[in-house]
Amino acid sequence: MMAARASAPRWLRALLSSATGWFGVIVVVLLALTAVVSLFWMPFDPMLSDIRGRWATPSWPHLLGTDGTGRDILSLLMAGARTTVFVAVGSGIVATIVGILLAALGALTARWMRETVAVLVDILIAFPVLMIAMMISAVWGGSLWVVVFSVGIGFGVSIARVTRPELRRVQQSDFVVAGRASGLTNGQNLIRHLLPNVAPVFIVQLSWSMAVAVLAEAGLSYLGFGASLTESSWGLLLADLQRYIGVHPLTVVWPGLAITITVLGLNLLGDALREATDPTLSRRAAQVHLPEAIA
Repeated sequence: MMAARASAPRWLRALLSSATGWFGVIVVVLLALTAVVSLFWMPFDPMLSDIRGRWATPSWPHLLGTDGTGRDILSLLMAGARTTVFVAVGSGIVATIVGILLAALGALTARWMRETVAVLVDILIAFPVLMIAMMISAVWGGSLWVVVFSVGIGFGVSIARVTRPELRRVQQSDFVVAGRASGLTNGQNLIRHLLPNVAPVFIVQLSWSMAVAVLAEAGLSYLGFGASLTESSWGLLLADLQRYIGVHPLTVVWPGLAITITVLGLNLLGDALREATDPTLSRRAAQVHLPEAIA
């Protein structure tokens, strides 16, 4: 075990040495495992109604109880995990493509193109992601694909804004200049030198974006702009159950808790990744504790 940890990258050892990092990793792994398991097994069909068993309290065989139509809440949460993973991963892929494209255009092209991209990013970042998704949904109808693309584009712009100055900074490095002198094109330099050196900043921003994507999907589904009624979603389940919160308050706790823990885990994972991949933070911490150590 110690040998395996010693052979791991420094940032991974730093990530797993913090409580927030462990919490984020555990939440992500549990979410992924739940989504995978739900593809093959669930306690009950999440869309199966049983009027005689509605509003059952947590007990066997309904471990988390049932809703107003007799559907098993645990099965609904497991099915909703698939939607959460789909939105988080899908929006992350879209944000990656949009972020890298805009950051590369804003850092490696001619001056007029760089200034145009900078203005475009400033304009797009002024619009909240939820507002963009609601406007797109009003035209194309609410669906998970609308959520994925709108959230992915919105956070891709944010990632580009943070990554672009890092690309500009790394572009002035000696190894990048040497690569350009050896005949590498901007695209080859981007893949070989620039992206690997800005990867830590990019990964941190991506993890935070995926956390907000989960929250955005739940919020849009809650408002009726996200998942359709035939799909399982924590936001839809929360919207359906909150009408009965005064009579059956415990049923509202489960989807709210699932959303809260998932978003908290992804946010803490992003914070832990930032601390693990940014050496200046560890040096600052050492400088802060240095007087105590000397004393």
